[in-house]
Amino acid sequence: MSRPPLRQTSRTTAEVIRAVTRRFQRAKLHYGHGTETPQDEAAWLVSHVLRIAPNRLAQRLDKPVTPSRIKIIDALASERIKTHKPLAYLLKEAWFAGRPFYVDERVIVPRSLTGEFILECFQPWIDAKRVSRILDLCTGSGCMAIACAQAFPKARVEAADVSIEALAVARLNIKRHRLGRRVQLLRSDLFQALKGKRYDVIATNPPYVTRAEMKSLPREYRYEPELALISGRDGLDAIKRILAEAPEHLTFGGILVGEVGNSAITLQKKFPSVPFVWLTTSTGDESVFLLTAEELQRHHDAFTRAG
Repeated sequence: MSRPPLRQTSRTTAEVIRAVTRRFQRAKLHYGHGTETPQDEAAWLVSHVLRIAPNRLAQRLDKPVTPSRIKIIDALASERIKTHKPLAYLLKEAWFAGRPFYVDERVIVPRSLTGEFILECFQPWIDAKRVSRILDLCTGSGCMAIACAQAFPKARVEAADVSIEALAVARLNIKRHRLGRRVQLLRSDLFQALKGKRYDVIATNPPYVTRAEMKSLPREYRYEPELALISGRDGLDAIKRILAEAPEHLTFGGILVGEVGNSAITLQKKFPSVPFVWLTTSTGDESVFLLTAEELQRHHDAFTRAG
């Protein structure tokens, strides 16, 4: 039996959020594409339709929602439940480092934990004043490149991806954030088209899901491009190449910051002698590593052999 729509009478924002939350709870959806709970997802959906910035939602909870807006919210909630498609794709929007980005099925939904460290300008690991060139490798929607450009206003940023479709989405976001003069898009299979280029910071959120893991992921992940998720049998194919080639593309004193998700333990076991610095997020997650150019060079032979 299908769930009846929300009552299209005058209701407050808070009441509508609670009603959508209950529907999501019953539907047993999977979260992790920008939200972690049914309530968070409901709040995001409602605030988007009402055009309320997330940081202003609390001030609008007692405001009435018109029947026409309730109808739109109900339709989006029903589509989310029916298809299990990530809400970001339905809204054509995702938030990263406090800013909105356009997204669709050509890119994965931005959810990188690296955003927290970008906002901190990777302190204390590098002097922000000396950062003049940054690379976002495997840029996808361009969100990390754009966040870096905003955090380091004097730096030039290059955003590379092998996917033409992803680069098209990144181009839309660069235009949206008016950073066309400072963020350059490049098509490259990792470092392949970047010969001779060096950067003070290389930030990357590469594919890191194993083929076996991909088969067991919730339905929501099936909508994302496999190219941006799967990285070989152990999930390390891309990151091993990055570790081996990064020394040729970092300046003296430069840093590589990489996010590897559930493959963090596998990576550490693969290279037990490498002193990965695992950065801790505000929630306690430690799946983002940092290595200096000198450390990468010191362990270059091990990375090369593994590749």
